[in-house]
Amino acid sequence: MSLSTAMFRTRLAHTARRQLPARRWYAAGVSGDVGKDAKAGQPLLPGIDALQLQVNKTASPKQLPAPGAPLLFGRTFTDHMLKIRWTEQAGWEAPQIEPYGTINLVPSAVVIHYAQSAFEGMKAYKRADGNVTMFRPDMNMKRLNNSAARLALPTFDGEQVIELLKQLIRLDKEWVPEAPGHSLYIRPTLIGTNGTLGVQPPTEALLFVICSPVGPYYPTGFKPVPLYGTTEYIRAAPGGTGAYKLAVNYAPGVVAQKAAASAGYQQNLWLHGPEHYITEVGTMNAFIVFHDADGGLELVTPPLDGMILPGVTRDSVLALARGHAAGARIEGMPVGKKVRVSERPVTMEEVSEASTSGRLVELFGTGTAAVITPVEKIGYQGSDVLIPTGPGGMGPISGPIWKHLTGIQNGLIEHEWNVVV
Repeated sequence: MSLSTAMFRTRLAHTARRQLPARRWYAAGVSGDVGKDAKAGQPLLPGIDALQLQVNKTASPKQLPAPGAPLLFGRTFTDHMLKIRWTEQAGWEAPQIEPYGTINLVPSAVVIHYAQSAFEGMKAYKRADGNVTMFRPDMNMKRLNNSAARLALPTFDGEQVIELLKQLIRLDKEWVPEAPGHSLYIRPTLIGTNGTLGVQPPTEALLFVICSPVGPYYPTGFKPVPLYGTTEYIRAAPGGTGAYKLAVNYAPGVVAQKAAASAGYQQNLWLHGPEHYITEVGTMNAFIVFHDADGGLELVTPPLDGMILPGVTRDSVLALARGHAAGARIEGMPVGKKVRVSERPVTMEEVSEASTSGRLVELFGTGTAAVITPVEKIGYQGSDVLIPTGPGGMGPISGPIWKHLTGIQNGLIEHEWNVVV
């Protein structure tokens, strides 16, 4: 072990003892929240322990992207990655940070054959004072645990993984872009790795994290996108997996995306049932703004009914909008108009009628990558439903909320959602 590695582990242990709860254990074969009482007669297995982190720094650091060079989403990756293995017999092993590289899997690995894979998308930002912060990582850990449980993958202590994410980001801190609108995209992934064919709970798994510096989603300014109202395919159904961030949810959407592109639209709008309920915008949550009968505005998003992914950006937009409605005003939001926030079903018929009558104010999608994406029109049943867009591409609700939310993420606005690395 090198002197630098030994010093790194010493600092890690000293920091973690101050910040982390005692190591948690869980019963073999028990899914759900880590740390609950074991079932009678089942052995206790170790959970993830950040104090056991082992670091193997790369001997060949990559060249950092040149200042001002475009950073395309998901094309460039940092020097290191985090890996934590799990087995049914031994529980979670010691976490490892090692050089970014390939993952060896046997050809019969269950992730390949049965799509036993869950993942997250989150970001870290470099502030003007030099500090790096993650945005609401607790939400991502909660959702990844929920996704893992849905696939019978092992669950874990999210606080421990957040501490490990901090260590990974600190090690690759130079990769966090400083330019406005830039960030470090973080991709935690959990897969089943045992090589035994047969549809059953995995007996071996791997949790790994890779990081990628990314630039603004819209480098030349906001461009409202045209959507294609997809009725030929569905993204999710009641009782299915739509509410979880699983790899299996994304591959079937590629053919629908290709169909939308061939028809001249940028993304598809997922519609469900004979009523054509709006569910999601491509891989984003959907928001619609209507004029209210009393002169106010209604911000609407479909409810979390088991088909909708509980997006972190979705939750953030709702919280900010409700805060504004309760008196915590957001700069730029309409003055003198009451903003009502609703989580309710919305059909394409309602949106189409509102567009025709002038009651429709705007429609946009929310997600980690783009934060907010405005929509200009929806191709639906042979014609286009036109969506109003404001100056700069955004509307009266999406624009101010985007500015406020990104201000929080970039550290211009102090907020409890930011976690210092």
